[in-house]
Amino acid sequence: QVQLVESGGGSVQAGGSLRLSCAASEYTGSRKTMAWFRQAPGKEREGVAAIDGLGRTWYADSVKGRFTISKDHFNNTLHLQMNSLKPEDTAMYYCAAEDRLWVGSALTRNEYNYWGQGTQVTVSS
Repeated sequence: QVQLVESGGGSVQAGGSLRLSCAASEYTGSRKTMAWFRQAPGKEREGVAAIDGLGRTWYADSVKGRFTISKDHFNNTLHLQMNSLKPEDTAMYYCAAEDRLWVGSALTRNEYNYWGQGTQVTVSS
C-alpha cells in the first residue's frame, strides 16, 4: 500500500509561488498515475493536476499556465510548482496515487485509491 506525505504548503501573497511535494513510499514512475487535488472550505474536492505513467499531464482550466506537475523518480516524489497564485487557490491540497499506468479521467477523485493527509495553501490578496 502506497503511503503519501505532502509538504510545502504555507501562506503567500497573491502573485507569489509555492512548490508542493509529495513523498511516496514506493516508486513513482511507470505503472503509477499521480495527481494533486484541492478542497476549499464548503466546496467539493477538485482535481488540479495529474500525471500518468507515460508522463502525460492534465490540468484544471483554472490553473493552466500557472501550475506544473512533475515526478522525481529518483526520490519517489511528486511535485506541484504553483506560480502566480491567486486568493481563489486557497485550499487544502492533497496528493493522490493509483497503481495504474493511466486512468480514465485523471482529474476525477474516484480514480485514486491512495491519498495523503494534505497540506494547507493560503493566498492573501
